[in-house]
Amino acid sequence: MRRFLRFLLLKPVLWAAKKFDSDPDKIKVFDALTKLFNRISDHQSKLGLLIDFDLQKDKYIIFSDQHKGARNGADDFRLAAPAYVAALNYYNTSLFSFINLGDCEELWENPLFRVKKFNGEPFEAEKAFVQRDAFIKVIGNHDLYWGNDPLAGLELEAVFGKKIKAYEGVILQTIINGRPLRIFCTHGHQGDANSDGNWFSKFFISKIWGPLQACLQINPNEPSNNDYKKTLHNEIMYEWSSEQDAILLITGHTHQPVFESLTHIERLYRQMEIAKLKSDAVTIERIKEETIAFRKRFDTLLLDYNRILPTYFNSGCCCFSDGDITGIEIEGGFIRLIKWETKGGRPERIVLEETSLGVIMEAVKK
Repeated sequence: MRRFLRFLLLKPVLWAAKKFDSDPDKIKVFDALTKLFNRISDHQSKLGLLIDFDLQKDKYIIFSDQHKGARNGADDFRLAAPAYVAALNYYNTSLFSFINLGDCEELWENPLFRVKKFNGEPFEAEKAFVQRDAFIKVIGNHDLYWGNDPLAGLELEAVFGKKIKAYEGVILQTIINGRPLRIFCTHGHQGDANSDGNWFSKFFISKIWGPLQACLQINPNEPSNNDYKKTLHNEIMYEWSSEQDAILLITGHTHQPVFESLTHIERLYRQMEIAKLKSDAVTIERIKEETIAFRKRFDTLLLDYNRILPTYFNSGCCCFSDGDITGIEIEGGFIRLIKWETKGGRPERIVLEETSLGVIMEAVKK
């Protein structure tokens, strides 16, 4: 019966999840991002951190959207937990700082005590960064509890063994070729009518979507859905970032990895156009092979992706239905989109995209 109901309801449920997950308003998004960025820049530490970092020495890993749940059918994180723990152990050993960019706990569907009960190992892996003072926790729309509840500070101390604060964002700032570069990291739900504290979305998720997802075991976070053209929300985030002066924006929220303002498919399309201009038959054939499963959609991309500025990045999520996770690394003057993929029962780190922050600076300077 469950299989039949899943077949019958899969498409409408996925439509509803997408419909109620994001409803961005450009004016509100622009206003919210600008206000938050300016307040953090003015050292209003209650909202966020302003951190000077050494381009060559300091290292950051940015993950978002774990949605740690109760390990039931509604828990999107359960399959990705092994990759997540393996990744954090690697980054902690390598002395990275960890920016946890929101929606870390699924607190729309679950009470906190259940999330804590079923996620001991992931919390311990995060705790290792806390003990090194290398952990920054950012609030998302599904874990607004950390910023709203008067007992949140005590709960965080109980989980991590140390007093920490949850912020709305963080700005990393450095100097490249004598010019300042700022990297603004926030969850990305700001200005979203269905996510920025909206009561109806919370009701829908906790009372309708969560139980239905658990019963039918549906996870909308298919990797194939996240490779295609950017969502409207990501488009608006890019538009905001492209209008700033030497500011890169890194968010999560949409569960869609974006690197240098392009999804993987959009970057392939740009590579294809360049290869055609150079008559590079090898690259053209490689991209044709890689895009064969979605050729019709690929061939209908119409934008001039060569003109897009590399100002926007999205960490993707840590709850893909195949158990993989994606994130953003900043290390040694480079920024990377990485994936941790489980092969043969063992999670492995894969670099999907990489570029120099110096090259980005040259592309975005005004």
